[in-house]
Amino acid sequence: MIRKHNFSAGPTAIPTEVLERAQAELLNWNKRGLSIMEMSHRSKDFIGVAQKTERDLRTLLKIPENYKVLFLQGGATSQFGMIPLNLARADQATAYLETGMWSSKAIVEGRRYSQLKVVASAAGRDYRSVPSQSELILAADVAYLHYATNETVGGLSFDYVPQTGQVPLVADMSSDILSREIDVSSFGMIYAGAQKNIGPAGLTVVIIREDLLGKAQAMTPKMYNYKIHSDAESMSNTPPTFAWYLSGLVFEWLLARGGVAAIEVINRRKAKKLYSVIDASDFYSNNIVLANRSIMNVPFNIHDAALDAVFLEKAAQADLINLKGHKAVGGMRASIYNAVAEESVDALVEFMADFERSHG
Repeated sequence: MIRKHNFSAGPTAIPTEVLERAQAELLNWNKRGLSIMEMSHRSKDFIGVAQKTERDLRTLLKIPENYKVLFLQGGATSQFGMIPLNLARADQATAYLETGMWSSKAIVEGRRYSQLKVVASAAGRDYRSVPSQSELILAADVAYLHYATNETVGGLSFDYVPQTGQVPLVADMSSDILSREIDVSSFGMIYAGAQKNIGPAGLTVVIIREDLLGKAQAMTPKMYNYKIHSDAESMSNTPPTFAWYLSGLVFEWLLARGGVAAIEVINRRKAKKLYSVIDASDFYSNNIVLANRSIMNVPFNIHDAALDAVFLEKAAQADLINLKGHKAVGGMRASIYNAVAEESVDALVEFMADFERSHG
């Protein structure tokens, strides 16, 4: 079977080697005579899988010992409510940066459970660049500062880590976790939906500093309390076991390729190839300031929007799929996460050049 070049923003590509291994193990995992999906999450076998998955993630991100790693259900969107419920009092101020669709959704939900203030926004820049460090003026009693490191829809990415002093920094890394090296100790909490760089949809990873646990508001539902999940090692309820297992295979795949430092080199090379063909042309355009261009999500427009449908049709015929931009912004978008091979980007770049020659 020929695998297509998949540029979906999420759920998205999973490494072929990982899918092939999962396929081989699907009916008879580890010679146990059953699938990993069919065994108890409290069995010795699955607990071993869960513990190894966490160890590998800790290795990949160099997670300090004073941070807990949680594997949760509900998607990253559930965190929009869980964060203020766990990290702030209902009457306490929280600070948010607004840089696009996903940070805006977090703001709407955060207002329900805290005294939320948007301390800086990219709206006045037409979402072409992120707020600068000098704009981030925080009161000392703010519970935390929340931001999205990479906006999937607009392709806007932070080129720095906000400095917040003693105020905990909370980061939504759903679309760029494991794509580049980070210093986890700079953050109070990191969270990410799995369906972009980790594994299949249905799993959310939370990395949280231990001193931030145990502060949940009294109204917080049990399954929304980070401390309860931490104490139970993410086994308070039946977790998404297959997604957890498959994510572990992705971590093994990434480690075998040199880890995050090695994949960052590849990711930056892929992004450079794609932005280069856009910038060298009057036919295509990307309006994000250079320093804030995402290396994971590359939106672009064709000079004549009437050609969009033709572009997508011809691209699909060339096995280049899921290139349609988000409905909120239109145009095209190529999401080039870790599992998108460099050969796929090369194929896209070649197609874009050919399409411009034919329709420019």
